[in-house]
Parts: sequence; C-alpha cells; structure tokens
Amino acid sequence: MLTTVALDINRIQYIAIVGDIIFLVFIAELIRHKKIKEAYAILWLFFGAVFLFLATFRSSLNFLAFSCGIAYPPAFLFLVSICSLLLILIQFSMVISSQNDKIKELCQEVALLKMGAGREHGKEENASPVEK
Repeated sequence: MLTTVALDINRIQYIAIVGDIIFLVFIAELIRHKKIKEAYAILWLFFGAVFLFLATFRSSLNFLAFSCGIAYPPAFLFLVSICSLLLILIQFSMVISSQNDKIKELCQEVALLKMGAGREHGKEENASPVEK
C-alpha cells in the first residue's frame, strides 16, 4: 500500500513537471511567432518557472507552506496560483487602461483632422470660379 502511494506521488510529480515544461515551451513559441509580446509574457514565464521549481523540488513546497503557516502544501500551491493569476490580471488591466487612453487620444486627433479637412473642403466649394 505504501509503495503504491509513493508511486502515485512520483507519477503526479512527473506529470506536473512535464505539463509545466510544455506550458513554458508553449509560451516561448507564442513569443517566437510574435503572438504575444515579451513584456506581457514575462509574468507567464516567471510563474511557469516558479511552478516548475515547486514541482521539481517537492520539499521546497513543503518548506514554503509550513513557513507560511499552511499545514497542507497543495493549499499553498493553490494560493500561489491565485496570486499569480491576480498579478497577471492586474498587468492586463494596466495595459487595457493605457490602451484605452491612447485610443481616446487618437479618436480626438482624427476628429480634429476631419474637422480641419471639412473646413478646407468648404473653402474650395465657396471660392469663385476665377480662383479655381
């Protein structure tokens, strides 16, 4: 019975390591094909590396969990997952806010250009045939 549990834990650890490596390669491929900018991928790569470290060195997960006062290490892993997703969402919110300001500014510039072009077009129509 004990060897079966140890085998299952090792199997889960190997699956977690392979899954995390696949995730990191996937993010690297997105960067390589310019589907995601490096600036936005930094947090994904950082937390992918953190999860790879925690999956590889299971004793570090136990140590970090117990030093934070969490008795069940997978609960600590869940907490780290939630915090990482929150940080990524905050980063995306900052980018969206910045893009929203830029879009607003561009719309105002386009409106001013259209208004200026309309005035120029109106001057040409009102000009006398001699001036044309």
